[in-house]
Amino acid sequence: MRHNKKFNHLSRTASHRAAMLSNMAVSLIMHKRITTTVAKAKALKKYVEPLITRSKEDTTNARRVVFSYLQDKQAITELFGTISAKVADRPGGYTRIIKTGNRPSDNAPMCFIELVDFDENMAKTAKKAKRTRRSGKKSAEAQVETPAPATEETVAEPVAETAE
Repeated sequence: MRHNKKFNHLSRTASHRAAMLSNMAVSLIMHKRITTTVAKAKALKKYVEPLITRSKEDTTNARRVVFSYLQDKQAITELFGTISAKVADRPGGYTRIIKTGNRPSDNAPMCFIELVDFDENMAKTAKKAKRTRRSGKKSAEAQVETPAPATEETVAEPVAETAE
């Protein structure tokens, strides 16, 4: 029976799984987005989000705890410097999984996992509110403000003066 066994073993031994998740977490922290299978991405999300939460508080103990998981000094510097500053006001949900279809070779479901605050395409920017209805008053004002197009008469007069 498998009662209360809630995490995916990913067909690996415990040491292999820990090493793989650690390497994937370092890659995610350094590159901000990685492509992987959906199962690995879900396991990585559970692995890396507590580490990002821990990085919000920049203490020696927090750095040591995170280093015990990642074992990479550059990743620790990036996590406690750049990433923790961007996610300081976010209460959780630091990563996003977007499915990209199946891998051609073995039909495995693929996706990319990324850090939410580092995606420029999906970042919330202040967009100008779109107007859904237009009144006649506004359009009349717009017509008055625009200059009248040049007619044949206005073009013909300067030409006639220069010809004389």
